[in-house]
Amino acid sequence: MPEATTAAEPAAQPTRASEVMQKTDAAARMLGMVIERNEPGDAVVSMVLRDDMMNGFAITHGGLVFTLADTAFAYACNEDEHVTVAQGAEISFLASSKAGQTLTAHARRVVRSGRNGIYDVTVTSDDGTRIAEFRGRSFATSKTV
Repeated sequence: MPEATTAAEPAAQPTRASEVMQKTDAAARMLGMVIERNEPGDAVVSMVLRDDMMNGFAITHGGLVFTLADTAFAYACNEDEHVTVAQGAEISFLASSKAGQTLTAHARRVVRSGRNGIYDVTVTSDDGTRIAEFRGRSFATSKTV
């Protein structure tokens, strides 16, 4: 008996809220962030590190690593037409990075219950080094786009 085949699942499409955000996110554009994947509950954002992103010790400023992770979190948690914002977030820095490297933040939904969600983001460098782990807590507002 021949093996059953199924059509491949179509890739999830960005939501209206994340599409609006992508068009108007001046901070991400200024930092040169690239949205690699933008799906409900799952987003990947990358950024090439420039000299002006380094701190006084010639390593990436932690605030910029946080900003990259926070941006991936924002795209992942805007899963429908409701504007979803951060309630809080924390980050653990695991390794340093330097100018010329590309950092990639992969955000994934852990849980979404009612208007609240938890998302984990792993930031890695282009050589595979784990740079940071970020956990964000989201709140879906009543505002829609």
